[in-house]
Parts: sequence; C-alpha cells; structure tokens
Amino acid sequence: MSRDIQITVDCADPAALAAFWAEALESQIQPPPEGFASWSEALEAWGVPPEEHNDASLVTDPAGRVPRLYFQRVPEAKRVKNRLHLDLRAAPGLEAQERMSALEAEAARLVSIGATRLERHEPAPPLDGGHIVMADPEGNEFCLD
Repeated sequence: MSRDIQITVDCADPAALAAFWAEALESQIQPPPEGFASWSEALEAWGVPPEEHNDASLVTDPAGRVPRLYFQRVPEAKRVKNRLHLDLRAAPGLEAQERMSALEAEAARLVSIGATRLERHEPAPPLDGGHIVMADPEGNEFCLD
C-alpha cells in the first residue's frame, strides 16, 4: 500500500496563506476541477454559499517535490509557537558564508511576498550549519535551512 502525505494548516484566510506558500515553494494553487475556469465558478455551480468560498485552499506541486498543503479556515487565532513547522531547504550542500548568503537571499525574497524575518542562527559546526527563522503572513514559524 502506498501512502501520500498532506500537510494541513489551520488559518484565518486560506486563499491568502495558500497564495503565499505557493509562491514560497514555487508551487501552485490547485487548479479548479475540469470544466471550470475558476474555483469560484466551481463552488457557485456546486451551491456552496459565497461566505464559504474561502473555507479551504490547496497548494500542489506538479513536479512532486513537496507534499500537498491544505489550508483550512478555523475560528480561533494562532496563540503560541507551532509544535510542527516546515523547513525550507534553501541552501542544501552549501556551507559557511556561502550557505548564509543563500539563506539571506531567500529570506529577502520571502519577506517581499509577506513573510516576517524572526531571527538568524549563525553556523555552529559540526551539527548546525546555520539557519534563519521566519514566519508566514499569519505568524506560523518556519526555518530557512
């Protein structure tokens, strides 16, 4: 039996957060079902009330590099640090200053699309090559590794 993985993220604005992560991961919002030009058109055809059109959004990677991300609206706000977070591998195979420069460049790109930079951790060999802690537009922490 094969298994796929989907990562589900509780959030306030699924469409906006999915758009951020699609851009961050160089992926895409899942296209609407065949026969529909947009998700709005599909949801309307299925009788979903307009106030529920932003209850969920999906990010997929046609190349299969990252698992599907499912963003679902929840009524409560994020209150504490995530118990699970994503690490974006932005500098695999790089070390020292070359690694940190690559992480800084990716951090700047992510800030330009809505992320917040939280802190930088300098390399501490042999176990820590250095990383940058970020937050997505809703405050969910993730690391650039």
